[in-house]
Amino acid sequence: MPRSRRSPLLLAGLLATAGAAHFARPRVFDAIVPRGLPGTPRAWTYASGAAELALAAGVALPRTRRAAALTTAAFFVGVFPANVKMAVDWRHRPAPQRAAAYGRLPVQVPLVLWARSVARGSEGRS
Repeated sequence: MPRSRRSPLLLAGLLATAGAAHFARPRVFDAIVPRGLPGTPRAWTYASGAAELALAAGVALPRTRRAAALTTAAFFVGVFPANVKMAVDWRHRPAPQRAAAYGRLPVQVPLVLWARSVARGSEGRS
C-alpha cells in the first residue's frame, strides 16, 4: 500500500489507540485535565477519549476523511493545554518522566501537520 494511502489509516490507528487508552486507564488522563475546565476531570477524560474514537472512525472512512482530519488537527491544538499542564506538573519528577512530558509539547506540531496533510490528501475524493 502506498504511503499516501497508509497515512490516514495510521492516523486513525493512533487516534483509536489514544481514545481507547482514555477508557482503559482514565486516571492517567484525569491528572492532566486543566483545572479551569468546568465539570470533573473524568468527564473530560471520557469525552476526549470518545472524541478520539469518533475522529479515528471519521479519518478511516474516505467519505468523511477530509472533515475528520481537519477536526483532528483542531483537536490536537485543543488538547495542547493538557500537555502543558502535564509538563508543569511533572517538572520535579525523575528525568525520564520529565523528558516524556516535555517531549509531548513539540510533538503536537507534527501531529497537527499530519492531520492537515491527510485532509489535503483526501480533497476531491469521496
